[in-house]
Amino acid sequence: MKTFLFCSISLLGVCSCSIYAGSSPKEVNQDASIIEDLEKSSDDLLQDTDGEKKCALIIPDSIKKSVAPEMQYTVLLQLILNLVRAEYVKNMSECEITEKAVSGMLASLDPHSSYLNEKAFASLKNQTDGEFGGLGIEIIIDEGFIRIISPVDDTPAYKAGIKGGDLIIYINDECINGISAEEALEKLRGKPKTKVKLKIKRGDKIPFDIEIERDIIKVKSVKAEIHDNIGYIRISTFDKNTTCDIKKFLKENAKLCGLILDVRNNPGGLLDEAVATSDLFLNGGKIVSTRGRTEENSRVFSADPGDLTNGTPLVVLINSGTASAPEILAGALRDNKRALIVGTRSFGKGSVQKVIPLSEKTALKLTVAKHYTPNGECIQANGIVPDIEADHAMIHKPDVFIIREESFNNALDADKKEKNKKISDAENKKTIDELGKKKDKKNDEEEDQELLYRKLSLKERLDKDYQLIKAFDTIKAIERFSNLSGKRINEK
Repeated sequence: MKTFLFCSISLLGVCSCSIYAGSSPKEVNQDASIIEDLEKSSDDLLQDTDGEKKCALIIPDSIKKSVAPEMQYTVLLQLILNLVRAEYVKNMSECEITEKAVSGMLASLDPHSSYLNEKAFASLKNQTDGEFGGLGIEIIIDEGFIRIISPVDDTPAYKAGIKGGDLIIYINDECINGISAEEALEKLRGKPKTKVKLKIKRGDKIPFDIEIERDIIKVKSVKAEIHDNIGYIRISTFDKNTTCDIKKFLKENAKLCGLILDVRNNPGGLLDEAVATSDLFLNGGKIVSTRGRTEENSRVFSADPGDLTNGTPLVVLINSGTASAPEILAGALRDNKRALIVGTRSFGKGSVQKVIPLSEKTALKLTVAKHYTPNGECIQANGIVPDIEADHAMIHKPDVFIIREESFNNALDADKKEKNKKISDAENKKTIDELGKKKDKKNDEEEDQELLYRKLSLKERLDKDYQLIKAFDTIKAIERFSNLSGKRINEK
């Protein structure tokens, strides 16, 4: 069973399961005929068209003979509840039995549907209405434990060295095998400045403890820099300020020769912000569609005319920690032939959850639709496949001395020789200095190199981060081709 830790919520509408509170997304186009086409063309809707054959329940003959077919499963359910009430070893109230039955039913539907009891519903509403103390991680429940998708930039978990793929097996010295989504929320969140101890299983290494101090989760979702006249925009999550911050940067730097959008380890955020950010770079066309069983849950989001960057070459960096909202961005820009995608296949979180209040204190969180890219590709479980595969890798420059033509005493063109020899000598001196500083390192370094790179300046990262280097090289290649052909990449 899987679920996301920080789930956004729109009490009466569709929400994307991610870090922050969701709001009703801007509906750009919801024509009834389009909805009909979507439902007819989709062969992957949520309903099970062959449910009877797949059902494992067997109706007893006594019920078959005495109850109408449409009521037989309802009567069987009541029979099972009565047996639990009468025979289960522990005495349970009617409320407890019903709550467990409802929780089990919803949890077995998919990783993101669940019953929100009074405590869970209050916790989810507090997340949308106010501040809370948290760690800053996106998680799923995996095989009874908590699997981390990715830490969010500059949060307590990020600073503590938590990595995507880590498995939390103990919380405060308590084994959490079989933990539910609501219990995970309760144990991991708490008052700011309080601490929680996690036992982490990382790959095949021996489990180890990390103590993290909870804090108010306030993330600056956009950080932007410029190098070699190429804009680098890091989007750590999609919050209410994301599009506005990116737009401001683009307007202040209108003459860039290329742009890189880095959404690696971005675990999601607001659907409407992902749509609005995509719209900045598109001159019309579809951005994303949601397809469900009802018209209300089937929508098409389209871009308005006007690319704010006027076709500036664009690359989007993704990896396995790219989930939900950033996958919508990457899919929209790729399918509209507006950007090249570099990195590794994304996470594949492409379902839409709706929170349906049952009362003032309880609710259902139900999966009602799936996200589709403009080309009709379902994001759910597929993710976004990059145009250029670039796995994470460590870059090591060889410790060798540089010998070039100008190194020879009798080299031709003395004026050029002296100038270039100074450059070569400086490079060789740097190599000698680095050799002198080298120390023995442990073979099993614990720190995630990709997270380490983000602490460096952009120029320093370009010596180490292979995926980022690949993105910059791609931008330069696009710009070079554009200059040769006299047109931008998005021109047809």
